[in-house]
Amino acid sequence: MTILIKGGQVIDPGRVNGPADVLIEQGKIAAVGPKLKAPANAKIIDATNKVVMPGFIDLHVHFREPGFEYKETIESGTAAAAAGGFTSVCCMPNTNPVNDNQSITEFILEKARAAGNANVFPVGAITKGSEGKELAEIGDLRRAGCVAISDDGLPVMNSLVMRRAMEYALAFDVPVVDHCEDLHLSEGGCMNEGFVSTQLGLQGVPAAAEDVMVARNLALAELTGARLHLAHLSTAGSVRMVREAKARGIKVTAEAAPHHFMLTEEAVCGYNTHAKMNPPLRTGMDVQAIKDGLRDGTIDVIATDHAPHATQEKQQEFAAAPNGIVGLETAWPLTLTLVEEGVLSLETAIAKLTTEPARAFSLKKGTLAPGADADVVIADLHEGWEVDPARFRSKGRNTPFAGWKVKGRITTTIVGGRIVHETT
Repeated sequence: MTILIKGGQVIDPGRVNGPADVLIEQGKIAAVGPKLKAPANAKIIDATNKVVMPGFIDLHVHFREPGFEYKETIESGTAAAAAGGFTSVCCMPNTNPVNDNQSITEFILEKARAAGNANVFPVGAITKGSEGKELAEIGDLRRAGCVAISDDGLPVMNSLVMRRAMEYALAFDVPVVDHCEDLHLSEGGCMNEGFVSTQLGLQGVPAAAEDVMVARNLALAELTGARLHLAHLSTAGSVRMVREAKARGIKVTAEAAPHHFMLTEEAVCGYNTHAKMNPPLRTGMDVQAIKDGLRDGTIDVIATDHAPHATQEKQQEFAAAPNGIVGLETAWPLTLTLVEEGVLSLETAIAKLTTEPARAFSLKKGTLAPGADADVVIADLHEGWEVDPARFRSKGRNTPFAGWKVKGRITTTIVGGRIVHETT
């Protein structure tokens, strides 16, 4: 299909920021420029008063398939991605069975091709079964299509195993992604340790549980020279250490999730299980540190940590309920709040959803350069709407943002030159 997107403000971070048209032919970006002429039989999309961007890239989602299809499937997860403007997603390996071998990776890729809603890039496990003991066959995972390795949700506690993983990852040129948590310090905890946890009578997780593992991982990255990517930073200490590590030249990138720059531990009050996640929501000081890290480039990427659960699973007492929220369909308007607050420019905010995640995982995505895959998102910056979980494309309804009035609507999502989402 040939598509001409006319009259929009094109923001391709580092390349284009201004009025332009975008021509798509044979699944690729053919041209970007003013007043492009429409070829015969082209579909015309009027983007007047809208922003045209590269498709968003989410480095951190949980699609639950295989094994937990009642929570989410690759089809429903990628539909949610398209609705949220994400044309590429990296799915974590904590499925059942764990994605620790070539056959599971190939299964995920085949399911994604059949769904056709978004590009799916699997993340393979660091260790077999994500048990933290024996390394998975990292070379096989890489050859099968994995773009990174992680035991996300189950941090690699053994530092020697983590060192070996980094050494092997360096040989295969893949980043090592770690969920930074010292399981001994966090054991039994279900929210941030502090005044609110004491007030609610809930066992807390100290910020040090994250900080200790960030420090260890940075030390190992410095030792090995490997590419380290730190998932969902939540503490001021983590941000400070990553900032210092980057200044020393350590190869580290980092991400933050919208809930960690939008909410504090106060959201748990009333024992709200939709505000239960790992790492937990922290203090106002930590939220400000995350924003500062995004502003100065310490935190490279905004990622959702999209983690759907069945409704009944969240309807348990707080300590027993599972961690995690859905995030793909709310990430864009929440990111725009950083622009409204003056934390980020619009172009920088878009970069943290496009060019920066592409760079972190070496993905050939996140650009509208001629010849690039035609993954494009069109958005209205000003349209207001109310977050209604019942209308999510995801199977998950577990969001703390239900009922929030937000601004910024994704109107069209194009993947490989095909329109996969369009509002009416």
